[in-house]
Amino acid sequence: MDTINTDILICGAGAAGLTLAIELARRHVDFMLVDKIDGPFSGSRGKGIQPRTLEIFEAMGVVDRMVAAGGAYPPQRKYRADGGYDEQPSTEGLAPSPAEPYNLPLMLPQYLTEGILRDRLAELGHAPRFGQELTGFEQHADGVTARLARADGTTTTVRARYLVGADGGRSFVRKALAIDFPGESMKMRAMVADLSLTGLDRGAWHRWGDGPGQISLCPLMGTDLFQLQMPVPLEGDIDTSDAALAAVIAARTGRADIALHAVHWRSVYEMSSRLADRYRVGRVFIAGDAAHVHPPTGGQGLNTSVQDAWNLGWKLAAVVDGAPDALLDTYEAERREVAAAMLGLAGKLLEAARTRGDLRRGRETQQLDLGYRTSPLACDARGDDAIVRAGDRAPDAPCRGAAGQPLRLFTLLAAGGWTLLRYEPDGAGVVAPRKGLRIVTVGMDGELRDDGGHLRTAYGFAPGEVALIRPDGYIGALASDERGPALNTYIANSLI
Repeated sequence: MDTINTDILICGAGAAGLTLAIELARRHVDFMLVDKIDGPFSGSRGKGIQPRTLEIFEAMGVVDRMVAAGGAYPPQRKYRADGGYDEQPSTEGLAPSPAEPYNLPLMLPQYLTEGILRDRLAELGHAPRFGQELTGFEQHADGVTARLARADGTTTTVRARYLVGADGGRSFVRKALAIDFPGESMKMRAMVADLSLTGLDRGAWHRWGDGPGQISLCPLMGTDLFQLQMPVPLEGDIDTSDAALAAVIAARTGRADIALHAVHWRSVYEMSSRLADRYRVGRVFIAGDAAHVHPPTGGQGLNTSVQDAWNLGWKLAAVVDGAPDALLDTYEAERREVAAAMLGLAGKLLEAARTRGDLRRGRETQQLDLGYRTSPLACDARGDDAIVRAGDRAPDAPCRGAAGQPLRLFTLLAAGGWTLLRYEPDGAGVVAPRKGLRIVTVGMDGELRDDGGHLRTAYGFAPGEVALIRPDGYIGALASDERGPALNTYIANSLI
């Protein structure tokens, strides 16, 4: 039996596990990423990447690859009984702004998203270990001892400081921890499949019918495939053979000219809405679908999972580097509240789709307004009427460096440390440089120039005010004067 020592053991190499692995790799934390399946997931279960997740992928260095590989959502084309149709946009959004550079979701099949993340992880010198199943673990005072098994019967013991279960809705880790997973069945079952077919143009998301007899065929951007989605009976076996799918497409569309050539992936699933009671037990955490499951409406699942990992990654890295273990308690405090709201939204959107056939998506699905105002990590010395508050997502802003080059705030934040913005201060700073903290002075004598006033507009800055931005791009603290005790206490307690 082999024995491996590492800082973090991650079980589950989907979007959440890969995001966490990349965050740890770029912060030089030792980890091991395993998955019980034999190889990468090959389907398109999650295909929508929301604007906030695009911002995260920019910081991870993969957003341009994602956009190049995918495409915009096509309009919805709803066919009438007489053969005509009506079209409407699939998404509603404002134009990009200096504060919000991404305004619409990207369509990219899940297997392509995860492939790009695996490529990025490989660039950082790491890879998932497929075909290794977590079969048990025990916690002790300074870590976790876990057992992995392979199909050939060989086993490995892993000793890690922390274990993260990103192992899906049927999570072994969650069950082993005896974490309750309360919720409800949505009393609806559906089929999703990736198809090669002819007879439909790729310029629209084609939809027929309402209620139990509806069906949709959506072109999967970045591929030559279409994704089939349709409700199926809640009880009984479902015939998912190629012949059965061809027959149901003909029956529900009323079209004889749509020819099915191949089925590349298929799945039947029952919709439910569930939220784990806890995200942490000792040195073990759960993330992604292991912590929350919900209907796919609104394209929230993969995005919420990625953002779980984004939140947890920098905190694990900080604790491994010497920060207090209590920092890790803020993961559940911040992310469970977000997941609870997301479950409510997904349920509301499912009801709209089921009763009215309405699949339009607006700002509430883009996740730009999610934040952590009630978090223990939020310190706000400004009034309630401030344009942004501690805990909010840090807005972007195009600026200019002192040397004259254009420079976006997001470019500065991508390094992944803490950033203190000093806006037009009246003298030398009093916050001393320290490990993990970048101090950026904004003003005509500073390193960053707010020529267009975009920082002032986005943050509501007045001269002398400061914003402390967390490693994950959320505002940790806002203060009218960097000499104030609240800010300096926050820095002393939150940074290593």
